[in-house]
Amino acid sequence: MKKIVVALGGNALGKSLSEQLAAVKNTAKAIADLISDGNEVVITHGNGPQVGRIDSAMAALCREDSTQERTPLSMCVAMSQAYIGYDIQNALREELLSRGIHKPVATIVTQVLVDGDDPALKNPTKPIGRFMTEEQAKALSEKLGFSVREDAGRGWRRVVPSPVPQKIVELDAIRASVEDGSVVICCGGGGIPVRKVGNFHKGVGAVIDKDSVSALLADKLNADILLILTAIDKVRINYGKPDELSLDSMSIEDAREYIAQGQFAEGSMLPKVEAALSFVKGDSGRAAIIAKLSQAGEAAKGKAGTVLFN
Repeated sequence: MKKIVVALGGNALGKSLSEQLAAVKNTAKAIADLISDGNEVVITHGNGPQVGRIDSAMAALCREDSTQERTPLSMCVAMSQAYIGYDIQNALREELLSRGIHKPVATIVTQVLVDGDDPALKNPTKPIGRFMTEEQAKALSEKLGFSVREDAGRGWRRVVPSPVPQKIVELDAIRASVEDGSVVICCGGGGIPVRKVGNFHKGVGAVIDKDSVSALLADKLNADILLILTAIDKVRINYGKPDELSLDSMSIEDAREYIAQGQFAEGSMLPKVEAALSFVKGDSGRAAIIAKLSQAGEAAKGKAGTVLFN
């Protein structure tokens, strides 16, 4: 049995409420395969499109009713954690029961401590919300004052600050639930970014990178594998060029060299490779695997995806 932290990318969740409901059915099958093989699984997930929709809906409410208070971005992250977790836990519980596996599945709404002086808070880089044309994005920026940026060749999106995760506030609760035999869904959307004010955790207007906090979680739980599931089957270098190459594996040294060469797009593959590197270099015997969602079971056995090893 291996302890696996599974980080679900956006393709595991769809782009709308109805798409998400359909997508998590397939996601549940992939995760259930891992559990059926006897692995201990903890699940994290992104929330880029979802938190953007919630933030836009809350802003529209304020425009319609001037008595409404503006909902902080940290609160929008909390809302996204709950409704995404709700869909995942229901789909996974159903899939496990259909296989005769009786195992508790629960979502823990998770806060993640960040440094209030993190320079990233003044430099928005994390894309959220829908994809737009350049003209639409710039119009939105002029109207609402949002920062916008082109996102890895896929279109333009709003960007918000993305501070470095320092500590997972609910880590003890997560660990206790895992040790008790539950499948835990946590750190959704990178966790709710907070800073400590006395004994209170105050929300920060930002979104933490999901892969970065997944690496931190996997390290603190002393996981064997960090499995980052995405839309592609392997990591590629020289992407889109005649000499494009798919990688079966990378050493720590390889990963550092490829990052230095600028091989990975900032808005897509770079944070995944950086998270994998952060986890693997923490201790010997660990593996981080970046793979396609449908290949989760084979990837966990080292038979699919790109493996980063120590």
